[in-house]
Order: sequence, then structure tokens, then C-alpha cells
Amino acid sequence: MLTGPEFPRRQEGAGHDHAVDDPEHMSGLGRRLRTLIPRERMTRTDVIAGIPGAIGSVPDGMASGVLAGVSPVHGLYASMAGRLFGGFSTSTRLMVVTTTSASALAAGSALTDVAPEDRPAALVLLTFVAGAAMILAGVLRLGRYTRFVSHSVMTGFLMGISANIVFGQLPTLLGTDAEGEVSLTKAVDALTRPGDIDVRSLVLGSTALLLMAGLGRTRLRLFASLAALIVPTLLMVVLGWSSVIQVSDVGAIPTGFPLPHLPDLGTFTPGLVGGALAVAVIVLVQGAGVAEAVPNPDGSRSEPNRNFTGQGIGNVAAAVFRGMPVGGSVSQTALNSAAGARTRWAAIWSGIWMLAILVALAGVVGQVPMPTLAAILVIAAVGSVDLARVSAIWSSGFTSRIALTVTFVATLLLPVTAAVGIGVSLSLVLQLNQEAMDLKVIRLRVMGTQLIEDPAPKHLSDNEIVILDVYGSLFYAGARTLQARLPDPASARSPVVILRLRGRTTVSATFLTVIADYARRLDAVGGQLCLSGVDPRIRDVWTDDLLTAQGVAIEFFTATPVIGESTLAAYAQARVRLHRGDDA
Repeated sequence: MLTGPEFPRRQEGAGHDHAVDDPEHMSGLGRRLRTLIPRERMTRTDVIAGIPGAIGSVPDGMASGVLAGVSPVHGLYASMAGRLFGGFSTSTRLMVVTTTSASALAAGSALTDVAPEDRPAALVLLTFVAGAAMILAGVLRLGRYTRFVSHSVMTGFLMGISANIVFGQLPTLLGTDAEGEVSLTKAVDALTRPGDIDVRSLVLGSTALLLMAGLGRTRLRLFASLAALIVPTLLMVVLGWSSVIQVSDVGAIPTGFPLPHLPDLGTFTPGLVGGALAVAVIVLVQGAGVAEAVPNPDGSRSEPNRNFTGQGIGNVAAAVFRGMPVGGSVSQTALNSAAGARTRWAAIWSGIWMLAILVALAGVVGQVPMPTLAAILVIAAVGSVDLARVSAIWSSGFTSRIALTVTFVATLLLPVTAAVGIGVSLSLVLQLNQEAMDLKVIRLRVMGTQLIEDPAPKHLSDNEIVILDVYGSLFYAGARTLQARLPDPASARSPVVILRLRGRTTVSATFLTVIADYARRLDAVGGQLCLSGVDPRIRDVWTDDLLTAQGVAIEFFTATPVIGESTLAAYAQARVRLHRGDDA
């Protein structure tokens, strides 16, 4: 109970929450549970800030259920559970874990082959598996890998999701039964049969579109989606247009307090696991975007792995309450921030308010016309396209354009799960290509005690000492690019090449193969390969026994705290070696 401006103060550090209770008096399980409870002070502002989000989640949650091909009630339950349970443990304090268009569309795409009567149970199980995968990703500390998903790929994917939503909801907006394999073909089928358009559905949907677009430009924009639900519904009731498809026609809306249920394992299939993993990837990458877009108010850094765990808990809770996949929502998090939220309690209270709405207004929800939900989805999809971001990516070069276009087309024409696989694969290919493209080999000339950069030679000369430094990655494709850019020793006699490796703590097997091959080529003409600035960990891996087994002779000069010292030592030894050769 609130007794003042805020709840009793709890200690809080920068970026980490600390319990005030003595850990010695708590069991191990108790300590773990305590870490899930927000330590921030709960203020009246947080309690009030949760109200707009809860109201806005009614249309958003229902629309997400429609996208997934199930009753809108699954979206409502997920929105409530995701906010309430996911909000407890996310590191990004204002993050709202709720239904998202991308995860809903991905889940629906994964269940296209499931019979309609089994789809709700399969969706709940998919949500549970996706949540478990997210928690596992957090435990294994896989948060750092989200940066390997290309910005161009993710933007193309989200654009494709937006286009699929618009095309997929067009038949509902027009009140027609369209046929087609993908959303695009369904939209074309609906538009090419104008005689099948239901005028009443079109009027209600158009009214919702106008309200969303009009109120979105005013101070009432926070309540635009709610008005788009209420006004067309009242219009339908007053005019007696009962023939328009309503939410209750799609699925029954239970009344009363939602009770937990265990997922039905009878709907388990290998394809469901693949769909769940695709949903998990989408949710986690979107969550990383939320952390970047809405930083913590106190300036502390978000922890990706903790966000993974928080979103995973939100999904497990959503599944237990018969919901669908949830994740960090950019729009709802922005709304939470705009409403005055300061701590994680705002998202939690948003879930509490959402629960109150479900209990009080479940019967009213079933009367909402489906064209209205379609209109809300269309406006949300169109509004999510960031033209400035697309323009920036398009101006970044040919590679970025290819990534954006390929992912967009794949998302538009293929199942979302397949598009996610293509997007992730494309991100990895682009990463390897970038490593190869960015690699640069330069020559360092010794001028007194300094090293001066020069272009690397293409061929080596007799008795020449060449010091080489490499900018860029030496993994996989980068190592092969290095192989092509090393000076050719074939026409030289007794050259010495010193390759500087300072700052590299690990190297790939491909790099070892490249270096071994180059050392053999130098040895064949009486030359020698030296590696300077070598980290001790690399030397521990490249043992003398390993090199001898491969018939390779390499001189190592371990890195010292003085930059360039090991390279100059290698250079001095090379000069002595060549001098002795001349004397012989």
C-alpha cells in the first residue's frame, strides 16, 4: 500500500541491483528469487504510467492473436502475462515484454500446417519452448551474438513483416475470403474480385483507419487504437450490422480471472521446435534493439543476457496462461517511457491493469468487429517502417542494399521461419565477406627506433627483410585473403618476412594453415618466417611439436609491454642472419 510519494527505499547500484537482506540468512533458492524482484523504488508515477500501456495493449494483443491465426484472447493473455512476469527481471528497466507483430507472424507461419482445432494448443507449446530457449540463451550468455545480425538484414526483415501484415489484413478489411499461398497473393486475390467486397466491413475498417490516422497526429494519440476499437464497435451495434465478423466468431472469449494451464505436449512436433527457435531469434534481436532505443534512466548499461532471461520468463508465463509469444516491444516501451515510467514497476503495473481489464471487460471484447483489428494492424505496420533508416542503409553501399533487398523479398515470399534462417545465414556471410574485404596488409620500415608504414610489396627480393602488419580479421575468409596478399617469395633468395601479430589473442586453424604454407614457401628459397608480438596463449597452442609434425620452421618473438620491441628484436636477428649468410 502506498503511504507516501514512494515505497521504502532499497539500495541500488549503478547497473546492478543489490538486496538489503543479509545473504547469510537466505537459502540459495531464496537469493535467486530475490534477484528477480525489482529493487528500485516504486512510485505513484510508475503505477499511473502503466495505465496507457494496459489500455493500448487491448487492441494490440487482440490483433496479435489474429496475426497468429488463433483467437484474439491468446494475444490478450500473453500481453498480460508478458508484462507482469517479464518485467520483473529485464535489465532494460523500461522494457515492456508484450506481443509483437514479428513474433506473432512468425508463430502463425510456423503453425500453418497444424489443423485449426489443434492450433491454439500448439501455439501455447511453441511459446513455452521459445521461452525455454530464451532462458537457456541467457544462461549460456549468448547475448553478445546479437551483434552479428546485420542491421541491414534486420531492417529488411522488419520491412517484410510490415508488408506481410498489410497484405495479410487486406482481405479482412474488405470482408472477403481470399485465397493464396502467401499474404501478397491473398491481397491480389482480394483486390481482383471487387464484387466480393463486403461494404459494411469496409465501412467499419475505414472508420478505424481514419480514427487511427487522425488521432495519431493529436494529443490523443495514446488512445487512438482504443478509439478505433470502440467507435466502429458502437457503430456496428447501433446500425445492427451483425453480419460483420466479430472477435467472438473467431474464438470464444472466456470470462473471469484467467487460470494457469500446463501446455499440451500432444501437439509437439519437430517443426514446432524449429518455429519456436525462429521466434526466439526474432524476439531476442528485437529486444536488443529495444535496449539500444530506450536506455536506462540512470545511465547504467543493459545486460543482454539478463534481457534474454527476462523475455524467456515472460514467454513461459504467457504459455502457462494460454498466451502466445511475447518480447521486448519498441512501440510499447516508448509508450511506457512517454507515460512517465521510471522503473521496472511501470511495466509490472501495466500487466496488473491489463489483468483488471480482462476480468472486467472480457464479454465486451467479443463484440469487436474483425475489420477494426485489421485496420489497427495496417496502421501499426505502416507506421513501423522507418524511411530514414532505409535511406541510410541504401546509401551505405552495394552490400547493404543486397542484404536489405534479399531479406525483404524472402520475408515477403517465404514462411517467416525460412526468412529468419536466410536472414541469419546472410548476416554470417556478410560478416565473413566484410572480414575479407576489410583486411589490409602493410609494410613497416625501420627508421631508427620507429616503424614507418609503406605499401606491402607484391614480390620479395634477394636477402630482403620485410616487416608486415595486418589490419583486419584473420579468421576464416580473412586468413584466406591474407594468403593472397602476402608477398610472393618464389623469385627471391634468402628473404626474411616478419609478420606482426600484436593484439591477437586467438587465431583460427585456417590461419595456422596459411602461415604454415607460407613458411614452407620461404624455407624452399632459403628464407625464414618470423612472427613478432605473439601472445603467449598463441605460442602455447603452436607448440614446437605441432610445427615439427607439419614440417614448419617459424621463429617466435613474444610480445612485451613495449610496443614494437619484439618486432625490432626480430628485425635485429634477421639482419644478423643475413650478415652471416653474406660472410659464408
